[in-house]
Amino acid sequence: MPSFSQVRLEVYDILGRLVTTLLSQEMASGTYKVRWDGTAQNGVGVSSGVYFYRIQAGSSTAIRKMLLLK
Repeated sequence: MPSFSQVRLEVYDILGRLVTTLLSQEMASGTYKVRWDGTAQNGVGVSSGVYFYRIQAGSSTAIRKMLLLK
């Protein structure tokens, strides 16, 4: 039986400012795919460059770097 936990996935710019929250909900354990369309929380497109995403699931947190190319 899968366990459930609160999951939050956020994108930050190189200066550490929150760009958008892609996911914030309770989910079962497992593997998922999330696609970011390159827009900020307000719907405006962001520029190409380096961004960071932070995923929090229960008590675990991971931060990774990604490159957005347009």
